[in-house]
Amino acid sequence: MAKWWAPRPWTTELLGLDLHPGGRFATTMRGPGGEAMTGEGVILDVVPHQRIVFTNMLRPGWHPQPQRLAFVGVFTFEDDGGATLYRAAARHWDAETAQAHAEMGFEGGWAMVAQQLEAVAVGLA
Repeated sequence: MAKWWAPRPWTTELLGLDLHPGGRFATTMRGPGGEAMTGEGVILDVVPHQRIVFTNMLRPGWHPQPQRLAFVGVFTFEDDGGATLYRAAARHWDAETAQAHAEMGFEGGWAMVAQQLEAVAVGLA
């Protein structure tokens, strides 16, 4: 995950990834100018080889935590004739939060990390 999670030239330090409902999902992303963004949330749902759902609105122990850009992230994986179709989506509580996330470059960033994930997967094959 450290090799693909943040769009380059950003890097990622994986602090926790417990793939079960209620499990911790935490990273620190570092930018080329020394910026650092640490995020912590929980895994909501996992279906092996099919889906991972997480949120930044809760921290481990199911404790709510305020977020300026609260969302639920959904990753799905589907067999596509010998390849894997990967989809990433973010669900926001309201249009204003979705727009703020989009203005930060969220969609382009997740598209870039999908390409980085593909490169990592090809390297493992």
